[in-house]
Amino acid sequence: MPSVSQTTFERTLADFFRERLQAGADDLDPRPKEETLWYLGSLLARFGDSGQVFSYDQGEVSVRPLALLYRDAVEVDDHYHRCLILRQLGDLALFMGALFPENYRRRGISRDYFIGMGGGAYDYLGENARHNREVFSELAERFGRLLELVAEVCGRGREMDATDILQLFQRWRETKDPQLAAQLRGLGVVLPEVGGMH
Repeated sequence: MPSVSQTTFERTLADFFRERLQAGADDLDPRPKEETLWYLGSLLARFGDSGQVFSYDQGEVSVRPLALLYRDAVEVDDHYHRCLILRQLGDLALFMGALFPENYRRRGISRDYFIGMGGGAYDYLGENARHNREVFSELAERFGRLLELVAEVCGRGREMDATDILQLFQRWRETKDPQLAAQLRGLGVVLPEVGGMH
């Protein structure tokens, strides 16, 4: 019989986020649909893999700017590919706007930019996607509030004190989890090279 700690670690990252999203959604009126919470949990788990967030372009690894994704969606002739690009645009706008707002604010990019880009992408998908139209419609209609929910679930909705940051760093040192690394970098923590740590 597995121990309690083994059972805890066997849960997937998506399950972890879904549970937190469901708990946080209890405070929303109206409460988001379960399908939408499921989608958000899967989105957060997927972006736990940095390869899903960053792209390689002209010798650099970076997050593709939302405006360029939008341009790609407008320029592509194929409906299926347009929907794929707009889904990536909406998902990135939600993720980046929730987890790294201060990074963009310093560059003059406001929360409204993420709401406009992400909400617009999801609105198109709500009318044109092959699947999950209701989910995309809810994401479009309530983008700002769902962005806040994701921020709260990921610990970005509250100020962290030194003890919280140290605990987060310790967890990152033990696991090398890219999601924790991204959260630490968002707090301004400079992380050592993974290969150089003992």
